[in-house]
Amino acid sequence: MNFRDEKAIYLQIEEYVCEQILSGRWIEGEKMCSVRELASSLEVNPNTVMRAYTELSDKQVIENKRGIGFFIAADATAVIRESHRQEFLHQELPLLLKKAKLLQISEEEIISIYQSL
Repeated sequence: MNFRDEKAIYLQIEEYVCEQILSGRWIEGEKMCSVRELASSLEVNPNTVMRAYTELSDKQVIENKRGIGFFIAADATAVIRESHRQEFLHQELPLLLKKAKLLQISEEEIISIYQSL
């Protein structure tokens, strides 16, 4: 995994885990790699992975079953989609629409592009 400088590594690991879940590579209810295994495969400090796992657990994407390990939550996909949806609607889309307005891109052009997807 190639980490970017503009974002904390633990946040990038969170994104990686969410991407694995949304893509179907990791299945809801499935046991996840241990903190040490993921840290080793990503070549990062286990504390960094633990921080990402803690954040994901707080967001109810994964759950820690004491003594057994971390598991992907039963409704992880829905939780991730809703979280990403809200982030897009309230942070990314307004910036995109502001730029479109500055560039005098009409609503019709935007709708036409959206409908062609």
